[in-house]
Amino acid sequence: MTLVVTLRPLNHKQAQHIAIGFTYNEALKTYVKGFSGVRWSATHKTFYVGYSKGILHQLFEYLRAGGYYVDYSALKDSANNKVIIEPKPKPPNKYDLHKALTKEQRADLKGFIDYLKGKRLSEQTISVYGYFILRFLYYTRDIARETLETKHIALYMSDVIAKERYSISSHRQCVSAFKYLTAFYGLPGFDASTFERPKKSKYLPSVLSEIEIIRLIQATKNLKHRVIIGLLYSGGLRIGELLGLKLADMDFERNQLFVRQGKGRKDRVVTMSTVIKPMLHNYITTYQPKLFVVEGRNGNAYSAASVRQFLKRSCKLAGIKKTVTPHTLRHSYATHMLEHGVDLRYIQELLGHAKPETTMVYTHVAKKQFLQIQNPLDVAVAHATKSVKSNKKVLLSGNKTD
Repeated sequence: MTLVVTLRPLNHKQAQHIAIGFTYNEALKTYVKGFSGVRWSATHKTFYVGYSKGILHQLFEYLRAGGYYVDYSALKDSANNKVIIEPKPKPPNKYDLHKALTKEQRADLKGFIDYLKGKRLSEQTISVYGYFILRFLYYTRDIARETLETKHIALYMSDVIAKERYSISSHRQCVSAFKYLTAFYGLPGFDASTFERPKKSKYLPSVLSEIEIIRLIQATKNLKHRVIIGLLYSGGLRIGELLGLKLADMDFERNQLFVRQGKGRKDRVVTMSTVIKPMLHNYITTYQPKLFVVEGRNGNAYSAASVRQFLKRSCKLAGIKKTVTPHTLRHSYATHMLEHGVDLRYIQELLGHAKPETTMVYTHVAKKQFLQIQNPLDVAVAHATKSVKSNKKVLLSGNKTD
């Protein structure tokens, strides 16, 4: 059976690319990686290569030469047979949207935001939900509130969320926002309660090896940056938890970090690495932070964008080809703990997970248990060797060796 490779347009990092999709096959995967310039996108979960007509032709010929069927219909404009790459639409500015609302709609939006605050949702959640509803109000600006119906929500989902290619995660948040809006409006024909959130995409977390973690820290020359990487990994911290960490939250005597109001508004305590303590003391003496452990300009909290930028540079210096984010260090912390035999329940507490199912994902990426499983081919060869009445080892080539 001929395997199919699908080529489609991909806008990634503000540049045009060709996404290379196929049903998983180890031989095909290896073959695709052999094409010059092919890279893996952790964001889009696909292999891709930079777009040009020349590269497209070379890629097509390369895949055909390997005996694979190439479907590139998504790259062609049926009208003129031209290859097209459509960038992802850029969402309109919040200010422009708000300015275009009617007076009544602005009052509704403010009331909705206050309603969410009354539900004690986090600021981030309120901001996300508020934006989706702001866009909906703009979308229905010519429709009186009393005449809004459930069909308007469905149309909005189709014309805005789907056409602008929002992620599954954003789509789920949008549905949640409308469920709150339904309760806030209380209109008889306006009901989002039957709308289902699309299923989450389930991806295995990317992790670094212990050696890669050490190389990453060593390759980072800036002392503050080394401390940030060290704390993210050794504490299994989320980026927001690190940036909100205060000097008063560090207990050097008991080797503990106190994480206040992490995700789900939960406090927790994590262990402080003993090998990071000298570096921490050096950092505090040198930079003399006043409130936050990691401070930006004027004593404010450090920015998450800055962390991502220097982390990318450090990975390049350390020769790490994987896509690494601050959360990758948290994934690595959890995976290494599991590989060292730490009970899953303790890891759940250290990570601040509300459900054990969230922590269970690390059992799929931990190597220790897998390394203890013997491959059946190795077992078969070992048994065959024992059955041979000689001291020679059985080889797959059919020969024997001493």
